[in-house]
Amino acid sequence: MSESMASEKANHKRLLALSFLAIGVVFGDIGTSPLYAFREAFGQHGVEPLRENVLGVLSLIFWSLITVVSIKYATFILRADNKGEGGVMALMALAQRGVRRLRARWVVMVIGLFGSSLFFGDAVVTPAISVLSAVEGIEVLSPASTHYVAPITVLILLGIFSIQKHGSSRIGPLFAPITLTWFISLGVLGVSGIVREPGVLEALVPHHAFMFFVHNGKLGIFAMGAVVLSITGAEALYSDMGHFGKTPIRLVWFVVVLPCLMLNYLGQGALVLADSTTASNPFYLLVPADFLIPMIVLATMATVVASQAVIAGTFSMARQAIQLGYLPRMQVLHTSSQQEGQIFLPWINRTLLLLTVAVVLGFKSSSNLVSAYGLAVVGTMLLNTILVVIVARRIWGWSHLRVATAGLVFLGVDLLLLTAVADKFIYGGWFPLALGVLVFTVMITWRRGRDLVMREIKRAGLALEPFIASISAHPPLRVPGTAVFLTANPEGVPNALLHNLKHNKVLHERNVMLTVEILDEPVTDPTTRVSVAPLADGFYLVSVRYGFSEDPDIPAALLGVSQCGFPFDMMDTTFFLSRESIVAGDRPGMTLWRDRLFQILSRNATSATAFFRIPGNRLIELGTQVEI
Repeated sequence: MSESMASEKANHKRLLALSFLAIGVVFGDIGTSPLYAFREAFGQHGVEPLRENVLGVLSLIFWSLITVVSIKYATFILRADNKGEGGVMALMALAQRGVRRLRARWVVMVIGLFGSSLFFGDAVVTPAISVLSAVEGIEVLSPASTHYVAPITVLILLGIFSIQKHGSSRIGPLFAPITLTWFISLGVLGVSGIVREPGVLEALVPHHAFMFFVHNGKLGIFAMGAVVLSITGAEALYSDMGHFGKTPIRLVWFVVVLPCLMLNYLGQGALVLADSTTASNPFYLLVPADFLIPMIVLATMATVVASQAVIAGTFSMARQAIQLGYLPRMQVLHTSSQQEGQIFLPWINRTLLLLTVAVVLGFKSSSNLVSAYGLAVVGTMLLNTILVVIVARRIWGWSHLRVATAGLVFLGVDLLLLTAVADKFIYGGWFPLALGVLVFTVMITWRRGRDLVMREIKRAGLALEPFIASISAHPPLRVPGTAVFLTANPEGVPNALLHNLKHNKVLHERNVMLTVEILDEPVTDPTTRVSVAPLADGFYLVSVRYGFSEDPDIPAALLGVSQCGFPFDMMDTTFFLSRESIVAGDRPGMTLWRDRLFQILSRNATSATAFFRIPGNRLIELGTQVEI
């Protein structure tokens, strides 16, 4: 076998392996939508299960999957990779790179942050509705067991969140087989229904989607809110791109997921066409009685996988927000020594658990919870469209006509979907939006607060070069060793250095002014990770750069530095850090309540010791008070 053939065979094996793993991570959320999406079109706020309505809803689901997921996400948005990474944060960083004006960059930032905030709101609702809808299968098995649904759901959710600290490396290998089995089961069930009522295939003709609105008018638009449920999870195709790549995700979607989903929806539709009373729960009523219990178990396992993927995605997005300076530092634990992306954020996990359990106990059923689902999803999709249009024009160099055409088509679809779910606001849609607004407020307050702190530090600080000149003219006592001063202002004298000199009356033999810079790209080129600028009289300016998907490790970065004329010996190096104590004042910048919020966030942020992996026995923290 030639070398090229061997290489091609290896690439094919790798593609198949990645595609298999992607099934279990990327498509869990959208894959569990058949449990409730079609049913809700004929629910409390839906339409009558008449033949023309059944065909119309199925046609809308089919063309939504084609337009939104297949064309917009799988074909268009997957092109907008930030050096292989996807997701709202990565897209925001990419779009900001294409705009130069400060105000335009601020607008892009607001769009990206609000999209990320809506994702957090959606991450609370998704595990709740997914597990609820699966457990509700026991109601078909035994109608008297309705009051057990919520407690069982809460127990499953407690289990899901409790295993997060152990990581998904142990159960991860099961994700793909479970989800693949789930999709195959969806397809087989769908075919069994279609065989009994082949006329349901008429729904693939777009004429029925158009006639649905003709027959139902305004009610048809709002009933389309249930159709939105069939495309929830489309965002995962983009946000998980960094783990698997574009080709495996596209391959799995077009070859496995889309056909199986559509077959199942058509099978449910065929069942309702044959008997309109089955519209109450067409998914489980499509299952033969002998297979109902195994199907409930499989559905529950599939929703656990879907929930796990959403939770893991929330951890990743939170870390990106921390790295880019939009959230305070939090404890980030790595749950796998082999895979960098497997992380656990305890504070985020606890918050998601409490909110998700509260949602289950508050809404009690998936039908009630559907009202809170979809609005945040469509909002995120709309903001994604705006950002990717900016990228298409500014980064890809598309013409105005091409950008306008694509933008109008996708924005038109998004606005139609937004109109369809707008009435959900008063029935529960306000909840994920409120969570999104809360997270957005925290993000912009933290970012603005850090900017104000930097402004005050620069205003009150001393310029570095004149300070070094004065040290040379009037040298203090020098002691052996290396002092590393962490500072965000490379042009000023760190407060920790001034305090050390003022109180201890000494200066180290070598003094390093260290700045950590987080770039708007996921991974930094290792060759440009560290830069060193020698200054006078034993002073050095060192800059360490990281991507927003990397974890800063200052000691590891310094061990490879040789430009300072000496190797870094951690046992002979002392790190000095200024820890700001924030005081809320009446200075211009933010309103007093936002000053107070920033003060609380700053007080509870994880110390730089743990965040930058600085050994505690090599660190001296010196406090400084900053009024904003």
